[in-house]
Parts: sequence; C-alpha cells; structure tokens
Amino acid sequence: MNGVERRVRPGTGLPPRGRRLGTSRLRLPSHRASSATLAGAYPFLAASPPQAGVPVGIDALTGEGFAFDPWQAYADGLVTNPNVALLGVIGVGKSALVKSLTFRSIAHARRVYIPGDPKGEWAQVAHAAGGVVVPLGPGMPTRLNPLDTSATNPEARHQARTRLLVALAGTVLGRDLSPVEHTGLDAALTAAEQAHTTVLVGHVIDALVDPNPTSAAADRTTAAVRAADGRDLAAGLRRLVRGDLAGLFDRPSTVQLDASAPMVVLDLSRLGSDDAALAAAMTCTSAWLETAIASTGGQRWVVYDEAWRLMRHEALIARMQAQWKLSRAHGIANLLVQHRLSDVTGTGDAGSRARGLAQGLLADCSTRIVYRQEPDQTTTTATTLGLTKTERDLLPALPRGTGLWKLPRASHVVHHVLHPDELPLVDTDAAMRHDPATEG
Repeated sequence: MNGVERRVRPGTGLPPRGRRLGTSRLRLPSHRASSATLAGAYPFLAASPPQAGVPVGIDALTGEGFAFDPWQAYADGLVTNPNVALLGVIGVGKSALVKSLTFRSIAHARRVYIPGDPKGEWAQVAHAAGGVVVPLGPGMPTRLNPLDTSATNPEARHQARTRLLVALAGTVLGRDLSPVEHTGLDAALTAAEQAHTTVLVGHVIDALVDPNPTSAAADRTTAAVRAADGRDLAAGLRRLVRGDLAGLFDRPSTVQLDASAPMVVLDLSRLGSDDAALAAAMTCTSAWLETAIASTGGQRWVVYDEAWRLMRHEALIARMQAQWKLSRAHGIANLLVQHRLSDVTGTGDAGSRARGLAQGLLADCSTRIVYRQEPDQTTTTATTLGLTKTERDLLPALPRGTGLWKLPRASHVVHHVLHPDELPLVDTDAAMRHDPATEG
C-alpha cells in the first residue's frame, strides 16, 4: 500500500493489538450520562425539533427552526392529546408566546376561542385577525343566555342545561350541591322547559322558589319542602338575575357566535378583580362557546388565560376537566396559562377533590411549556413534570422569551421569535412605559 507494509490481525482486518497506523493509542476515561445531559453537552446529539406546523422560534440546542401545532403533533405521534399547559413568572413572555402562536395558527386553518379575557388584552389581537370581540360587564348592552344549546334532542338539551346549572350553582355557592338540591334543580329546570320556549336562568329560579306541586308529589314530597330544600340554591343563582352579574346572563342572547370567525374573544375585563364573579361568568361563557363548538366543525384553540384566578373554584375546574377529556372528540386544543405550578398543585387541601381535579388538568396536557421559574418553585416543578436535573437547573436562568418545551418523548429549549409587526399585538408593558410628563 504505497510502499508501506500494513500488518493486520488474522481474520480481523485490524492492526496488531496496541498499534495504530501512524498514531499512538488514545487513552481517555469513559464517561456515562443520560441522553438529556448529552444533548445539552453535544447539540449534534440532540433530538431534531418538530418543524411541521406553526413557526415558533429557534431550538437553542440545534439552531434549527422550531414549529408546533398540537393537531399535527398528535397526528405524528409526538403527543397523546392536544392540550397544552404554559407556566412562567410575570414578565417572561408567556402572553407574547400564546398570542403569537394562536394568531399564527389562523393561517393554518385553525380558529381561536378565548372564553374569558380578564385583563382586556386580546381585543387588539382579535381585531388584527379579523375576529370578534364580545364585551361583557355592567352597563354593556351584550347579553348571553348560558342555557342556549345546540342540542336538538330534548333529553340531550336538558342534560346540557343541567350540567351548566350544577356548575354555576356550585361556583356561586362555593360547594357541591346536596342530593335534594340536585333533585330540586332538575325539577325546576323541567318545569321551566315545559313553560317557556326560550329558557332563562330566571325561569329556573322562579321554579325553585315556587315548585310545581304535581312534580313534588311525584317525588313523594311537597312543594313547601322542595322550596325549603332549594332556598340556598335559588339565593345563589339569584346573583345572575338581581346581583352583581344582573343583565349579563339573565336575558335572551343578543349576539350569535359566528362560527367562521377566526377568533372570538369574550372580554370580561369590566368585571374587575372579583374572582367569584369571573368564575361564574367563565362558567356561562364557556357553556355558550361549547354550544358553538358542538354545532360546528374545525379545529380550535381554547385559551384559559390567567387561569390561577379560576383554580379557586372547584365547580369550574370540574367543568374544565370535562372539556379537557373531550378535546379529541371536539377537535379542540385547550391551553392553560399559569404563573407557577403551585397554582395548580396547591388548589384545595391535600387529597381534596379540588386538588385532584386541578392536577388532572395538568396530567391531561401532553405538552408542557415552562418559562422562567423562581428558585423556590424549581423542585416542585421538576418533580411534578418529571424534569431531569439539567432541566430543573435551567429554569431559573431562562431568559425572557425562552422556554423549556417538554413533550412526552423529547425536550427542547426554544427561543421564541417575534416578527416586528406582531410586537404591538403582544405588548403588555405599554402602561409601564407610559410617561404622562411627556404629553402636551
């Protein structure tokens, strides 16, 4: 071979032991590590990021583009359900990610529903997308009847209304309904349906206060006893008729949801900081949107922004979990936005139904996106989400706009990239930069 004798070990084609052609033996200590650690140390060993779907930004480990679409990810077997949970402290870019991701999804034939915008930040995004904003609050002319339903079968219609009323009553009362309250509510709804073509919450309250004697007798009780059993229930629901939510959900709907609208936002910012009022309103608005979702096709994002305010109300969490379970059947992807994991895991007392429901929401999110977390939150976050030590140590150091995307079989650190034209739509810091002294 070019005048050089090449000895080999018989039957191997390799040089004699201890010798290499023109080199000395390389002596390096062996090293063993997890694939996640090696992926951080050697980017060329990292998993290739998903690139089918909506462009999000740049994978920090590979430098490749990162794209995400929950329906595409489900079709490709990357996730087991389309639901997404997003965690991050204030001011790290969560809102920018959610708004740009859903806004960009519209170009991919997705639609976006916001069943409750507590801060009024989604209106400009909806207008830019050619969508619809429905403002709700004291003094506004808009009315939504939460007992509207697309079900044509009387039994299905009755069941849908019952579920809504149970959730609504549980939210305003702050507890589960008793068996006699369940029975009384069902009887009151039946009476209201028999007496009215368009059933309103007020009709149900009237039937609770003044029950039908014949119906009561059929259940082996009296109208007086049934009225006493339903007194707290009627008083709780009265909040929607004569209380602080009067005029919002107690009359026939004044708007019809345009199923073809690319984005629909229900603006609840006028309700202020009353979490109980927000939860009751969210129960009503989500029911109204569910009616539209059930009656139309297409794939939709349903975004629960500032979800920490909703996690205090067990009845609403139960209703949300039912929607999570039906996400694949309805073709929707729920997106839960929280500040920290303890907002979910700390709901209710340890071992309580409320905490179990809240943790179930997180468990039913195949995609978890974690933006920067405070150091005292990293251990809980890592334990609950099954993060490696490297991933856990990364959380407090993540810069603004960068998040850890945790998929069932892979993790990616992604730099979110915004187009200059998107900046005005996702900016939530305008008030912090406002300087009255500069105004003439």
